[in-house]
Amino acid sequence: MFLSPATVATIGLTCKTFIKLGFCSVSVSGFENLRTALESDERNNGRGIVTVSNHISTLDDPLAWGILPARYYFKSRLTRWTLGASDIMFTNPIFSTFFRYGQVLETFRGKGIYQPAVETAISKLNQGDWIHLFGEGKVNQSNTYTIGEDGRARLPRFKWGIGRIISSTLTPPVVIPMWITGFDRLMPEGRGFPYKYFPRPGARLSVTFGEPITIQKTIDDILYRHSNHHAESKEEDTLHNIELDRTLRTEITAMVHRAVEALGRSVSGNNLAKDPR
Repeated sequence: MFLSPATVATIGLTCKTFIKLGFCSVSVSGFENLRTALESDERNNGRGIVTVSNHISTLDDPLAWGILPARYYFKSRLTRWTLGASDIMFTNPIFSTFFRYGQVLETFRGKGIYQPAVETAISKLNQGDWIHLFGEGKVNQSNTYTIGEDGRARLPRFKWGIGRIISSTLTPPVVIPMWITGFDRLMPEGRGFPYKYFPRPGARLSVTFGEPITIQKTIDDILYRHSNHHAESKEEDTLHNIELDRTLRTEITAMVHRAVEALGRSVSGNNLAKDPR
């Protein structure tokens, strides 16, 4: 369908123009990690790509993708699919059409991890596509982060849908943690009407891609543990499978959370909020 590629290309080029015209500045680190995954032949064999990042403003997506090479915008295999909340992005027929053409899967809050958008994301990964996820499931700017007993800021808990999507693919996807900064200064939360709809010029943004996470070893370890436990306990297969699915999604979600948070500390320090210098 022509309209979807045209929509994605228009959005991507608009975001790139926004950056190039000096409304904000952006630094990029580790892009080679994403480029290598996107241009890998393994995608033709059903190995998808999952990027997971913190979520600090309503402009994180699509503006972060203004850093992609312009040629990427014209190939759907080189642009992301993502999940978007129905009550925010699909509120009327015009918005719904726009976001669907923009490769956004409509997600319903409170419907859990077995809803159609999650199943579609898994299906697309099995086709070698790229899915981008915001682990927290909503915007959380750094002033809302809690402080742990060690005095370090903590990223809010990630949604279990992360682990469900990653663990349900036929071939474990390439999982790349991301960390973005400055977008919360571009679009601060809490501003009144009409200012909340307009970005503040002059923000300094950064987009960092970490090293891919080794997912297969984690899956193998979980399967081995549960196989031994099942042999010893002789519990029913149905109960065993339910517990296995729960363990896979919770441990993989926690693993991805740790990777994103660790990347955030390497960029922004222990408070997860310091501007890049």
